[in-house]
Formats: sequence, structure tokens, C-alpha cells
Amino acid sequence: MEEKLKAFERLLNIMEDLRAKCPWDKKQTLESLRHLTIEETYELADAIIEKDMQEIKGELGDLMLHLVFYSKIASETNDFDIADVLNTVCDKLVRRHPHIYGNTVAQTEEEVKANWEKIKLSEKNTKTNKVKQSVLEGVPKSLPALVKASRIQEKVKGLGFEWDNKQQVWDKVLEEIEELKQAEEKGNQNNVEEEFGDVLFALINYARWINVNPENALEKTNKKFIKRFQWMEKQTKIDGKNLSQMNLDDMNHYWEQAKNYFKH
Repeated sequence: MEEKLKAFERLLNIMEDLRAKCPWDKKQTLESLRHLTIEETYELADAIIEKDMQEIKGELGDLMLHLVFYSKIASETNDFDIADVLNTVCDKLVRRHPHIYGNTVAQTEEEVKANWEKIKLSEKNTKTNKVKQSVLEGVPKSLPALVKASRIQEKVKGLGFEWDNKQQVWDKVLEEIEELKQAEEKGNQNNVEEEFGDVLFALINYARWINVNPENALEKTNKKFIKRFQWMEKQTKIDGKNLSQMNLDDMNHYWEQAKNYFKH
């Protein structure tokens, strides 16, 4: 523990030096760091998908730096400092884990999640200082739509708004696909878009029932497709062909080779 505390203290001291002496670091604001933090978060997400532990370690360090940086900037305006940040999250964790720090009984993961959402709903909104009126107030507006759908479904499940079994969820997927086909046949583009969104929402819900993270699953498919297609581009050049001038049958021939080359 002492070694970990020394490492954190070292980062805090370096941050003090950078903020005082480095022209770039002195210029930064909460707003100027925002897009960089988002970028670092995505880089961490990429490293996790790739299972690159060294890269994960580096990206976690970059994010840790950003958290310390934000706290340092806020301390300069006497809004809060890193101690306030850490104590706030510690207080929240104690408050939301009454089965550990109180007398509440929660023996399963589902009971823990349900208690968590109920406690969050009883907490005051930091902006309005009023108790939250909806469990969905905690879903960030700027989340990517796929991730947001997952969070919405998880939160309403915490209040018991949930299907009884997996088959019902799959039936809903099929129902939404049929409604999409009907909307497409009628030719109303607004309805097609709406029904397509319903299909995605239903599939994301089904993913939860089969213990699949839809964001991770789609990203892995993206990466798999990129690897296979880039192999096609490279192989066709080796064979003296131009991919853009090939017909679909010839492309599919190379695609099948790429699938065999990259099994996963």
C-alpha cells in the first residue's frame, strides 16, 4: 500500500510542476481537456478489446493523469481538489453498498444492482438539489446511442420493468424485424428509420439476456472486418489485380480466403 501511495503522490507532485512551469499545461482548462479525455478513453477501450495489457496499463495512466489534471485546475478556483474527488466517490460507494457497510441483505448480483438503482433514485440531483424524479436521469445525454440503450435497459430492469424470460425477448426481436419489413414495403422513410431503431433496441435487449456486451461485440466485428478486408486489398495487389475493378463474385472469392486466414 505504501508503494502505491508514493506513486500517486509522485503523480500529484509532477502535476504541480507541470501546471507551474510548462507553457502547454499552464494553458489548459477543463474545456480544453475534454476532447482529449474522450480520445484517451477510446484508446483504453481499444486496448481492452485487443487484450493488450501493456497498452491498457499505459492508457490507464493517461486517464489517471487527466483526472489529476481536472482536480488541479478546480483546486485553483477553490471548487474542489483531488481529496474532495476521492472522498466523494468513497462516500458514494459506502452509501450504495449497504450490504457491505450497513444492515441490508443482498446475496446475489441482481439484488445488488436493484439496491444500487433504488439508492441512486433516492439521491438528490446535483444540479437541482432535488430528489431524482426518474431512474433514467442518470443516463448521460451524450452517451453513444448503442451504449445509451444498454444503460436505459439496465436501469429500468432495476425497478422491475423486465421480460419474464429470454424467449419473450427474442419474440420481440422478430416482431420488430417484421414491422421494419412492413414499413419498408410501404415506403415511408421516417417509419423505416423508427422501426430500424426499434430492431436495434430489441437486439441490444436480447444481448443483455445472453450475457453479451453489444458495444464490445460490434467493435470486435468491426475489427475482424477491417483485418479481413485489408488482407483482401493486400492479396489482390500481390496477385496483380485491382480490387476496385473486380466483380462481386471475384471479391467474394478473396473474402472467403480472408475468412480462412483470419478465423477469429
